[in-house]
Amino acid sequence: MTYRSIETLNYEAQLIEKSNKIRQSFSEVGIEDFRVFPSEPVNYRMRAEFRVWHEGNDLYYIMFNPETREKIRKDDFAPGSKLINNLMQAVIDHVIDKPLLRNKLFQVDFLTTKSNQAIVSLLYHRPLEEEWQTQAKELHGYLQSFADVVHLIGRARKQKVVFGSESVIENVQVNGQTYQSIQTENSFTQPNSGINEKMIEWVSEQAGQNNHDLLELYCGNGNFTLPLAGQFNSVLATEISKGSVAAAREGAKLNDIKNVTVVRMSAEEFSAALSGELESKRAADADIHSFDCKTVLVDPPRAGLDKDTLKLVSQYQRIIYISCNPSTLIDNIKAISATHKVTAAAMFDQFPYTDHIETGVVLEKHN
Repeated sequence: MTYRSIETLNYEAQLIEKSNKIRQSFSEVGIEDFRVFPSEPVNYRMRAEFRVWHEGNDLYYIMFNPETREKIRKDDFAPGSKLINNLMQAVIDHVIDKPLLRNKLFQVDFLTTKSNQAIVSLLYHRPLEEEWQTQAKELHGYLQSFADVVHLIGRARKQKVVFGSESVIENVQVNGQTYQSIQTENSFTQPNSGINEKMIEWVSEQAGQNNHDLLELYCGNGNFTLPLAGQFNSVLATEISKGSVAAAREGAKLNDIKNVTVVRMSAEEFSAALSGELESKRAADADIHSFDCKTVLVDPPRAGLDKDTLKLVSQYQRIIYISCNPSTLIDNIKAISATHKVTAAAMFDQFPYTDHIETGVVLEKHN
């Protein structure tokens, strides 16, 4: 991502510039008509990571300019949620004069929610001995006044100490309904909660109401899975991360959703199991061949869909594709252009003031 400062660039101007570049890129596959979903200009990030800089008696956060590697002091963080900003200062205030807590502390991570819950993770270059744990417990108690729920986690080499829980519960608003989403420390979650809700609503609108099943690859913690479940007979979802699978399953229970099956498999493994090229107990236990899927939803990593997964998704009537990398999405669209055409497209500005933007397309099978 290209580094740009909130203080030096008007948000509307940067979004126009960014969206025009995306339109130009996608013109080679015949797509120019995008719905554009803007972000809030400040306090939009629900998670953030900061390096900790020790300078004499002073202690403060820094971030690095990714282009120049210049250190930038961060006493506050305009993109971060208000809760992140409050907790940033609270941690520094409590730790700065306590050698046991500040010694070899090199990073602090914050995961927050709109439901006013948070996880603060302290990362160290030394073991976390009993004396540290005593003082960390006091820090955990001190932070409780800043949110409804605050968990504290200490991390060092081959060591993790948890005060509270490793997960928080987020309230996700979609089409006037609230879903509870389990978000776990050190696992992927969408960083921009407002844009995430717009993304889910757009996917929901494109999916419509159906009398068949949904196949979802790369389902993560069930971010799309749970809100979409009511629009399909059943949902068959796959995810490789053990923590994310657990969060998706627990989220289904929390929301009393009973028509979702989450299988811990990579997209590549699932493709091979569905085609009969791979024997898998997990696939057999889930009875993957019993589902009547005509729509497939994918939200892959930056590398996009591999050859075998592309072959799999091209068999479905409709593909809803959320992408964090326009270049690989364009390549994937070209690869299945013989069987599918794009019928809708959108941009989601997850990361204002950078050159990054999420895109989404719907591909329908040719008649």
